[in-house]
Amino acid sequence: ANALVHAWGERGVDVTLVESPDIGTVGVGEGSTPRLKIFFDTIGVEESEWMPKCNATYKNGISFVGWSTRPGYEHYFHPFASQVDQHTKTAFYFNNHARRLGVDVHAHPDRFFLSARLSANRQGPIPNESFPFVMDYGYHFDAGLVGEYLKDIALSRGATYHPARVVDVNVRPNGDIESLVTDTDEKIEADFFIDCSGFAGTLIQKFLKVPFVSYGDNLFNDSAVVLPTGQETSIGSQTVSTALSFGWAWQIPLTHRIGNGYVYSSSFCDADDAEKELRQYLGLLDSDVEARHLKMKVGRVERHWERNCLALGLSQGFIEPLEATALNIVCNTIYDFIATVDKEGLAGAGRDGFNERVNDGFEMVRDYIVAHYILNTRDDTDYWRQNGANTHVPERLQQILQIWKSGQGVAQEMERQQIRSSYTAMSWVCLLSGYGFFPDTRDVEGAGQYASQVNMAEIDEFVRRCALNFRSQDELLTFS
Repeated sequence: ANALVHAWGERGVDVTLVESPDIGTVGVGEGSTPRLKIFFDTIGVEESEWMPKCNATYKNGISFVGWSTRPGYEHYFHPFASQVDQHTKTAFYFNNHARRLGVDVHAHPDRFFLSARLSANRQGPIPNESFPFVMDYGYHFDAGLVGEYLKDIALSRGATYHPARVVDVNVRPNGDIESLVTDTDEKIEADFFIDCSGFAGTLIQKFLKVPFVSYGDNLFNDSAVVLPTGQETSIGSQTVSTALSFGWAWQIPLTHRIGNGYVYSSSFCDADDAEKELRQYLGLLDSDVEARHLKMKVGRVERHWERNCLALGLSQGFIEPLEATALNIVCNTIYDFIATVDKEGLAGAGRDGFNERVNDGFEMVRDYIVAHYILNTRDDTDYWRQNGANTHVPERLQQILQIWKSGQGVAQEMERQQIRSSYTAMSWVCLLSGYGFFPDTRDVEGAGQYASQVNMAEIDEFVRRCALNFRSQDELLTFS
């Protein structure tokens, strides 16, 4: 609603949000990528305005714990790419190339990136003014509070709020939606409708009958259990994703609490056992804190823009929350829609191209998420063994893995082969090297020349000195 009001409000476009007062929101998805900062900047909302009201904190990236069992690679950090990385990324790529040739050099990502050091120190991503580089970062936040805050902003800028539950849809003779029918027999007419009804897909799937494409063959997880805990003495600046028996647990630090959840597959574990494992992991077996259980519908609709309706958010699809991609997809979809309408109009001239781009965006994110599972080396449960043995590997992911295993430069080959991805080559190399996904032995003539060209002591000192320009997360959140 805010995006539409900002883009089209001055052109006389009326935006009405119809929201049921008795259907709650999911209330999770409390982490973001840097795309959310672009959204807030675009609509003109300062961090000092929204973050304190939404218990928000800064996010440098994500730590992955226990996904790999290879010695020395049981943990790695996935940073958001930043300007300062240009000073260490070349050395990171160089050592990873050497390591894939069998040379015993340091290739784990954590020592090469400033964001990893900041997260380990519980520092935020905003540097002192004298520091010459800009850091990219995401946020952690209370999802319910962000929704309420954005509602207030949208209403103050001209949107209309209509509390009601949609029970039926009137359709025009040509198949377009004419109006929504509410539980009080009101009819809400519009030229265009946006379906944000969550997994129900009330308009796009129930009434317009757009098929759903499941990702179940690629991604097994379909359930989650959520359990908040109190905040620690100092506030962390990273999301932590820890592999458990039948999935993984998230840990998200807010200013007033830590959000915890366990994403798992109901084919391998029932809800009671999942809650028990999460409580045991958190040390809350005897706690009376109530847990919430959720079901997830993983996949996407075939067409996101159908007739005079756009599906957005969970109604258009969902890829499990491992890399906090949901809001990224929402922002990309709505701004692509706005740009397409500005160029081609609402009649649908640009609809097919738009749908292809959004579908490709979903697939690109899916490929990166799937890689986390098929590359795991755990052997403690059937869940992890079957993930590692899964043969449903998307073609684009197969191409990237082949580039990596062949020892070629990932960035150069992705560009040469025109392999598009939502994730940069740096992110792919962080994932692959963070898992320790290297050949055991290789005998490549001349490989020894790579052994001592990167001075890790210099890298460590550069990262250490850079970190001196940053304050703790606690200090940053005073917004002074």
